[in-house]
Amino acid sequence: MTVFVCAGCDAVLSSQLAQVALPVHAHQKWGHRLLPVLMEPGTYAVDSEPSGPPWRPWGEISEDDAAARGVFAPASLSFGPPGAIVIAPGDARGTVLIPDRCGGYCCGLDGRDGLNLACAQCGQPVATRIDDCSLWQAVWFVPNAVRALRDNQPTGGITGWEWQKWQAVSPVAPDGSWNPQWAAAVGAGLAHLLAASEGIPVALPNGPITDTFDHALNALLPTAAPAKTVALAGPGLPARESTRRILLVPQHPQTGERWLASTTAKTVPMPAAAWKQLAFPGEALLLPVTGGLPDGVQRDDPLPQHPWEPLRPDWGVFLHTLARIPAVREPWLRRIYDQVKEHPYARPF
Repeated sequence: MTVFVCAGCDAVLSSQLAQVALPVHAHQKWGHRLLPVLMEPGTYAVDSEPSGPPWRPWGEISEDDAAARGVFAPASLSFGPPGAIVIAPGDARGTVLIPDRCGGYCCGLDGRDGLNLACAQCGQPVATRIDDCSLWQAVWFVPNAVRALRDNQPTGGITGWEWQKWQAVSPVAPDGSWNPQWAAAVGAGLAHLLAASEGIPVALPNGPITDTFDHALNALLPTAAPAKTVALAGPGLPARESTRRILLVPQHPQTGERWLASTTAKTVPMPAAAWKQLAFPGEALLLPVTGGLPDGVQRDDPLPQHPWEPLRPDWGVFLHTLARIPAVREPWLRRIYDQVKEHPYARPF
């Protein structure tokens, strides 16, 4: 377990936390409503990329320098420090708001004025609280403002590929709109799936995969006979080996490691929660049930949720992911990247 303390005075700034993979929707902007808390209580994640000012436009960066940072298509890049640490606001300790840095778009704080949380003991700015509409609620520690104190206590989390313990993400929100977490996972998965297709149409299996990706692939790939098939692979599923398959595989929820399902087939990583929803869409019963209901007893199960509009993958997450896949330098895929960047709300987004 890990506790973060102020680098200036050693004051405790967080509760005990266990590290998990950075959520794919960590920097997502979605709609104009308040979003939930980004991180589960008792967890933290680290963003390996630089974040915060100064920012430099693509025209001021050489392609070689950008590629060395893992970015292969035009994007504005941060030249701030890498390694920002994100936690749930409820896990922050010993911090106070900086009154003159509390700007936001309309409903809360969005970090536009820079670090807005200071150490309550020494006054050093240490983090940014985010809770404005369209943004996931979080506290982001600046890496050089805090230190991590680790102990040998077990985290109690998932250490292996124990997919039964993973929490599947519901595609549809309670109000009938698409879950932004699902839209982000699909946007990232679509970027990897396009790259794996090599610009050639692919055959999708009937079921959740087709419902999720078919509309987008039809809009972005040419019409022709499919050359490869897409299938799910991962823990709890039969092994699949074929050079003509593209496999949708899970990323470990704690480490972010991709399931190494095959050494020959191309793999498309999906967040564990989204992968489980695709692989095992039915809800598991908590207790075994035998027989039927007694006479005169009516079921009161809620009806399945159905969205009130077609699925739109998150275009921002799609572009962010695609820009970090080397295949985007291929002319056909670069055209898709540029097209979506210029018209982000066109079909299928």
